[in-house]
Amino acid sequence: MKDVISITGAGIICAIGNDKVSVLDSLRNRESGVRSVKYLETVHGELPVGEVQMSDDEMKAMLGLASDTVVSRTSLMGALAIKQALSQAGIEKTEGRRVALISGTTVGVMDVTEMEYHRNKAVLNVRDLPKGNECGKSTEQMAALAGLEDVELCTVSTACSSALNSIIVGAEMLRHSEADIVIAGGSEALSRFHLNGFNSLMILDGRPCRPFDADRAGLNLGEGAAFVVLQKDASRPLAYVSGYGNRCDAFHQTASSENGEGAFLAMTEALESAGLKASDIDYVNAHGTGTQNNDMSESRALSRVFGDNIPPVSSTKGFTGHTTSASGAIETVICLLAMQNDMIPANLGWEKPSPGLVQPSMGVENAVLNNVMCNSFGFGGNDSSLVLSRSVREDGTVDMPVAEYETVANVTIDDVAQLAELREFVSPMESRRMCTLMKASLLSSLRAAKEAALQCPDAVIAATSGGMLQTSIQFLEDMEENCETMLKPTLFMMSTHNTVASAIAIRLGCHGYNITYSQGEASSQWALRDARRLLESGKASSVLVTSFDESADGGFRSESMVIRKKL
Repeated sequence: MKDVISITGAGIICAIGNDKVSVLDSLRNRESGVRSVKYLETVHGELPVGEVQMSDDEMKAMLGLASDTVVSRTSLMGALAIKQALSQAGIEKTEGRRVALISGTTVGVMDVTEMEYHRNKAVLNVRDLPKGNECGKSTEQMAALAGLEDVELCTVSTACSSALNSIIVGAEMLRHSEADIVIAGGSEALSRFHLNGFNSLMILDGRPCRPFDADRAGLNLGEGAAFVVLQKDASRPLAYVSGYGNRCDAFHQTASSENGEGAFLAMTEALESAGLKASDIDYVNAHGTGTQNNDMSESRALSRVFGDNIPPVSSTKGFTGHTTSASGAIETVICLLAMQNDMIPANLGWEKPSPGLVQPSMGVENAVLNNVMCNSFGFGGNDSSLVLSRSVREDGTVDMPVAEYETVANVTIDDVAQLAELREFVSPMESRRMCTLMKASLLSSLRAAKEAALQCPDAVIAATSGGMLQTSIQFLEDMEENCETMLKPTLFMMSTHNTVASAIAIRLGCHGYNITYSQGEASSQWALRDARRLLESGKASSVLVTSFDESADGGFRSESMVIRKKL
């Protein structure tokens, strides 16, 4: 029998409830959590959001913290969801077992950093920002607040697919016997940085969102956290993680391709790894943001996968808002609740069909769901899909093929003078819009690929501690100077941690596995571990691994290597 990955516990906190019971009740009663902003201090009160209906102080009290404790809202929500998941799994102590906490986030603890900056109006530099831009800081805080000791910590940052990719990484760790228990999911708090960034892209709707509707006008941002406990071959699972896929659209930093190539490949890979046919899927929880581009692209991808027999589809973002990096985990738990309670959540807000778009479900009771697919797509074409099942096939093998591999190219860029070499790969007109770190990262990656005589790798894996610090600083300053209006969208687009890995994939036309790790100094080790898993299991023959960061003194460093299966 093949290794079986079970979900043994789940926790959730979002705009429609602070636990699974209240979330299920809202789903059944079709009660949206998208409403006027209440807790976030912003000038954009006209934009509806999906806020968790608890103040920071209320969450601190639940976790036994004093109200004057400085801690990120991202971490507070994450810790509450983790404690729920552990409680349901019956895990009180982790001593003697190898436990990993894997969290997906992009904003991290930026809410704390921006509040301090907003109040003090201090001049920012790279030395100040890692406190907020290191996504791994929020994972460390969550572990401490949830009472987890002596556990491995990992943070995945692939924009809106972060949490789903965390679950995928957790499942792979269990399959490769790297852990006994994995707590995987994600958390994301609303912040001014977050809200203004999406607003600068002009994709926020001033009304509740309407995914897949002919008159859809954009998304509503949300916040929340969800985590699941994963164990191998558990005796009493809630459901099985039967399949998953991570692929890259390799098209654009923020837009999806017209034919939904990345989404199509992710869904196809998820089905293949689950050993299922498209006709076996009983429900698809769509990414369904409500933007013109996403809904059309995802609809075309669904048509390519399912043909004329598309199963019931709905987006639950009308309930929660788009919780960005946490969305994949929140929607995984919603899928789990749907399976356990024989129901399909409604696609709130939908009224008018449109040619080329899927016609979503408006909710179904007494629906038997044996296999459910959950889609989560992020900026840069980081597209992932997950399949949950009531039962799993018992064929297959536990043997993990082991392949030898070697590093065939290694390039480091850490001097401004070296950046002139980028002209070999990128035109001056194009590079002038790039920040220094983007230039360095592209140059090291493309040079490594050339030295390895590699036209296109099978996977691109990135590692960063602080991400794109200078562009994040510039966007914060832009918000303050312009009172959160008329902001530069390019700065926001380049501030996300996965910008580099997606830019490399776009440049090389790589539609394969794509992920970014952001766990402080351990980021590079997580990236290398992932690359080895891909190579050892035969899922890839070549992997491009890149690491990048800026230093407090204004310096930078990007190192890229090509690791290849030995012939």
